[in-house]
Amino acid sequence: QVQLAESGGGLVQAGDSLRLSCAASGLTFSFYNTAWFRQAPGKGREFVGAISWGRGTVHYGDSVPGRFTISRDNIKNTVDLQVNSLVPEDTALYYCAVPRIEGSAPGRDQNDYYYWGPGTQVTVSS
Repeated sequence: QVQLAESGGGLVQAGDSLRLSCAASGLTFSFYNTAWFRQAPGKGREFVGAISWGRGTVHYGDSVPGRFTISRDNIKNTVDLQVNSLVPEDTALYYCAVPRIEGSAPGRDQNDYYYWGPGTQVTVSS
């Protein structure tokens, strides 16, 4: 059974940094494209970025600023999202997600992803 779990969120001040982590049971991230999404209050789910299976190529959403960095630790089997210089507009529930089939290459649409974590809340105060 596949389970994803995000951690690392919290209440921070503008200008702080956070490192969010996604851990998995039942799958190995190096065999799956892994994405981060976020959903701000009253808004739809936004693609933050994804890291490809294998080589670990990373691409980011068009509206995501350069303050975001996605990385993968193959030993720990985690995928992290580093966010620097947080601003109040970064306040959202952050999710990690993977597709149902390993080795596939989903796009930026949330419907391309099958397994999701419950999310970790990031709240940035001004």
